Amino acid sequence: MRLGYFLPSSSSFTSTAIPASSSAISILQNPLFPCGVQFNLCWRADSPSSPSLLLRPREGWSHKSKTQTTRWSSRIRCSLNPSTIPPAPTDFIVVNFYRFVSIIDPHLEVARHLCFLQDLDVHGRIYLNEQGINAQYSGPREDALAYVEWLRDDARFRDLLGQISPAFDGHAFPKLKLRYKPSLVQARNAFSMEGGSLHLPLLDPSMRAVPLTPAQWRERMEATSDRNHVLLDVRNGYEWDVGHFQGTQRPDVDSFRNCSFGISDKEVAASDPLANVDKEKTDILMYCTGGIRCDVYSTILREQGFQNLYTLKGGVSHYLEREGSARWNGNLFVFDDRLSLPPAAYRAEETTTTVTSSNPRQIHNSTNHPFARCYVCESEVSMLRHRNCANPDCNLLFLSCESCVEDLSGCCNEKCKSGPRLRPVLPGVQRYKKWHVYRDQVEPESEAREESDHILVAVSPQKA
Repeated sequence: MRLGYFLPSSSSFTSTAIPASSSAISILQNPLFPCGVQFNLCWRADSPSSPSLLLRPREGWSHKSKTQTTRWSSRIRCSLNPSTIPPAPTDFIVVNFYRFVSIIDPHLEVARHLCFLQDLDVHGRIYLNEQGINAQYSGPREDALAYVEWLRDDARFRDLLGQISPAFDGHAFPKLKLRYKPSLVQARNAFSMEGGSLHLPLLDPSMRAVPLTPAQWRERMEATSDRNHVLLDVRNGYEWDVGHFQGTQRPDVDSFRNCSFGISDKEVAASDPLANVDKEKTDILMYCTGGIRCDVYSTILREQGFQNLYTLKGGVSHYLEREGSARWNGNLFVFDDRLSLPPAAYRAEETTTTVTSSNPRQIHNSTNHPFARCYVCESEVSMLRHRNCANPDCNLLFLSCESCVEDLSGCCNEKCKSGPRLRPVLPGVQRYKKWHVYRDQVEPESEAREESDHILVAVSPQKA
């Protein structure tokens, strides 16, 4: 539909196209309209070629066109003051991407990126080195996508594959960290040494696994042939706990830097899916959240003699965007304040209708996913989302049922519950902040309890 309006700087009638779903409030937030002026919103329905809405000042201005004044009828009338209308909520998104490419002077590259981003509202982690870039960040849609487009103007990053998901409550990261880093991801210590992952042949595509599109990956998983293959989850065990592809073994790993698939010692071979497999005949299908961990680890496996290596291009996030939840169980763990996202979050047509932040249970519900178990009592959890132990000296990331959260005051065990420092139990899907935020709240309460105990001790003998 079209919007017709009068402005103080012009005596002419103007019209412009607006979305049919626009509300009066969203219309009046247009910077064209002066603050402090009250408008009447008038509806016109008798001519499809004419504007459908008319904004007319209540006083001070008039339009002398007899045609317009006689043809418009004020069927819907409302008095709104633009100066009192709250700003529309900003559409925040999270963007993830990586690219292996030779960067001659990565420190100069960091300076270039910092210069471009200085006026943009972007928070997150962006790392660069001689082998490329790895980025996860949040921001208003316009700012977040401006950075991607700026990068794609550079021939080195022209074919950048970015993954976009909604950030439900503003930024998903506390601040921006953009710097040089020897390892784009934390590779296994036994290989990385002091040079990070720079010694790995990441710039040689022949040393990395063969990328499969989401459609090809799904076809491989659904194939009925008896071809020898292993579906390898190159993530941490706690990530598997909230979601994974059907048929994958839970990784016995708590950090990627400790990953030892295919190179493990005999004593831990039982938990290694690649132990005793035929390196020349077995297809290894590797997947992770965004793809970079698989690319990095595939070069390690290639050096160990594994021949048939395949990765899911763009990771699980790209798969969920293209193929939905086919062959996928649960949610996807993400390394930001959201912690967990349902498959629908990656499909644009479903995000606005099925994924909202107003109901955290709707986002993280674990219905029909009995694999998700409480860390404490092993009962099925009601939400596919981790929490940190309320004891900051532990800070364990774990799944918990509501009963155990209440019984242990947000801690992962009784020992943590009795610790000297405890944070409050956070409601909903909130994340803990730094300890000093809670210290001033907790210490007075603790001192009050101690003082109360002393008083009771002193008074008791008198009562006796």
